[in-house]
Amino acid sequence: MAIKFTIPDYKKIRVIIDTDAACEADDPFAIVHALLSPKLIVKGICAEHYNAPGSTKKSYDEIKTILDAMDMDVPVYMGEEGPLGQVLDVLDAGAAAGLTGSVAAKPVSPAADFIIREALTDDVHPLYVLCQGAITNVAAALRKCPDIISKMTIVWIGTHGAGDVKAPFREFNAGNDIDSANFVLRSGADIRLVPSNVYTTITIGIAEIEDKILPCGKIGEHLYKNLVDYNNSSEAGWTKGESWSLGDSPAIAIALNPDCGRHSIQPAPVVLEDTSSKFDETMPMIDVYETADSRYILGDLISKLRLAYPPEK
Repeated sequence: MAIKFTIPDYKKIRVIIDTDAACEADDPFAIVHALLSPKLIVKGICAEHYNAPGSTKKSYDEIKTILDAMDMDVPVYMGEEGPLGQVLDVLDAGAAAGLTGSVAAKPVSPAADFIIREALTDDVHPLYVLCQGAITNVAAALRKCPDIISKMTIVWIGTHGAGDVKAPFREFNAGNDIDSANFVLRSGADIRLVPSNVYTTITIGIAEIEDKILPCGKIGEHLYKNLVDYNNSSEAGWTKGESWSLGDSPAIAIALNPDCGRHSIQPAPVVLEDTSSKFDETMPMIDVYETADSRYILGDLISKLRLAYPPEK
């Protein structure tokens, strides 16, 4: 790789990327950004479902495709197969049968178990879990081992924000597992929340992706083709046509620089069935982002890609 700058070890952090990588086209860009950032020690990548049959495996396969295109080897873990309610049904059935402790909790996914193991290590580097989809894997891990609540920071792309906010559309990440969303938001964990009115502002033109990212080797080709193919599919009728919101990328940017946007401490929202947010003063306080610096986020991603995989002249 051609990235030359380094940073002191004491400034580095451990990260776990939790991603529904195959659901549409923005997750892969965020994964690549994390893997190319010297500050981030990527300990593993967890495949997240997107509330569709087989979606966890599709996310897993997309993560492996990205790593292959980057010629990188990072552990990848299969996550829960569906929303938290399905996980709780299995766990509660075990408890009802008289099973306790690790036996009752055994059905959680490899991803949830990995989150627990990494949180419980004595590594001095702070741990950040970067959640780019439904938050089911984290919820399953917290339910199995509540002791990890104080041992990690959760950055989540999701919800319509704090306070009373009527849903302008069904928010995808929270909506794919509302039980998990409320479970984690109520947990008391250190949460940095990036709501829809912020993550939708990370806009890039497809022409810029073709100009600056496509030439960046095998991974540039994959990022470009994956996005264009999805944009041209029948599933992408909601997009504008010539641009894309790289809405998962703020999770990486916040891990790199928490002050890449304006943020404030507020009570966590309660997520309603239609993904509207409800204010509840009894909810734990979390850090909610109100803006994100798209110039910094997109510029850092593109520069790292072009340094690591220089376009042929």
